[in-house]
Amino acid sequence: MSLPETIFLSDLFRHRARCDRGIDHGPGAFVWMHPPVHRILGWATRPSSFTSERHVWRLNQICAISDEQVYVKGIPSISNVLTLDLLPSLLDAHLLNNNGQKLGLIADFVFNSKTGKILYYLISRSDPRLPGSSRWRLSLDRIVDQHPGRVEVNATVLDELPLSRSSIKQDFLRQTRNFREQFNQFTSLASDKLEGWLDESLSEEKTDLYDSYNYKEDVDSILDWDDNNSDYLGKDKKNNISDRSYKREKYSNIESNEEDPWV
Repeated sequence: MSLPETIFLSDLFRHRARCDRGIDHGPGAFVWMHPPVHRILGWATRPSSFTSERHVWRLNQICAISDEQVYVKGIPSISNVLTLDLLPSLLDAHLLNNNGQKLGLIADFVFNSKTGKILYYLISRSDPRLPGSSRWRLSLDRIVDQHPGRVEVNATVLDELPLSRSSIKQDFLRQTRNFREQFNQFTSLASDKLEGWLDESLSEEKTDLYDSYNYKEDVDSILDWDDNNSDYLGKDKKNNISDRSYKREKYSNIESNEEDPWV
C-alpha cells in the first residue's frame, strides 16, 4: 500500500477511514478546503448513519490508501454537521458562464495528496449523484470570479471545456456523430465516382454517335450513287468505242497489206 500522488475527492469519500488503533471511522462525508487558494485542508468522515457527529481529519494524517480503506494516523477532531456546513466550500457550487447563465455544478476535483493543491475541478451538467453522468474538466485559469455557492468562468457553453468522462448518452451521441460524418464522407465519395462514371458514359456516347453519323454519311453516299452518271459513264463508253475503232482499223490495214498468194 502506498499514497498516490493525486487523488479524486470522490475516491477519498468512498474509502472508509481506519486509524492506527484499528477503529473504523466510516466513509467521507465533507471536504474541508480553502477556496481562495484552491486548496484542500482535510475531510470529515461519518462514523454512524444515526448520528450527526463527524470526525475531521487533516490531510497530512493520511498514511496509505488501499482498495477500500484509507489509513490515517492519530486521532480526529470531533465536530457536527451544523458546524461543518458553515465552512466555505466550492463543492456543489453553481458554474456560471460569461452571461451569468448556469452551466452545471462542481461535482468533484483532483488534488495533490501531499500539498492539498487542487489541480482541476470536474463539472456535472445535471445532478452529480446520478451514476454514469458526464464530467467536464475545469482548469483553474478559466475561473474568473468565485463566491460562496457559485463560480464564474470565461466560457459560453459547457462543451467548450474538455470532456473528462463521458456518460452512456454522451458516448452514444459521439458515436452517432462519428457515424454521420463517415456516412457523409462515403456519400460524397460515391457521388464523385458516380459523376465521373456519368461523364465517361456521356463522352463514350458522343464518340459512338459521331462515328455512327460518319458511317451513315458514307452509306448514304454509296446508296445515292447514280448508275447513269453521264460524266463517268460517258468517259467509259468513249474509251470503249475508241479502243474498238482502233482495233478494227488496225486489222483492216493488216489485211490490206497482205497479198493473197492465190492471186
